[in-house]
Amino acid sequence: MATIDMTQHTFAQTRESSEIVFVDFWAAWCGPCRMFAPTYGAAAERHPDITFAKVDTEAEQALAAAANITSIPTLMAFKDKTLVFSQPGALNATGLEEVIQAVKNLDMDKARAEAGRQRA
Repeated sequence: MATIDMTQHTFAQTRESSEIVFVDFWAAWCGPCRMFAPTYGAAAERHPDITFAKVDTEAEQALAAAANITSIPTLMAFKDKTLVFSQPGALNATGLEEVIQAVKNLDMDKARAEAGRQRA
C-alpha cells in the first residue's frame, strides 16, 4: 500500500479507522526528509496492514503545530488511536523496521496500565 497524504481534516478519521498509523511529518525543502521518503515508502509497501501517512508541514502548518512538531522529519506512530512513538530525525531501513515491529508487538493493555501507574 502506498503512503497517503494526511491533512488537518483527515488526521482524526485516519487515526480512528486504522489499528496502526505511522505519520511522517516532512517538508519539500528538508534534505533529511527527502532522504527518508524512499525508506518510508518501501516500508509502506512491505506492510500493507499498516496505514502510512505523510503530513507536509508547509501545507499543514496548523496540524504540525497541534502535533508539536519542532523538527523534521518527525515520525509518529499510533496504535489503537494512542500515540505510542514520536521521534525526530530520519531513520534508516533497519531502524524503521525495528520501530514497526515494536509497534506491532506492543501490548496496549500493558501500555495503558503502565501509563496509568505513571500518572498516579
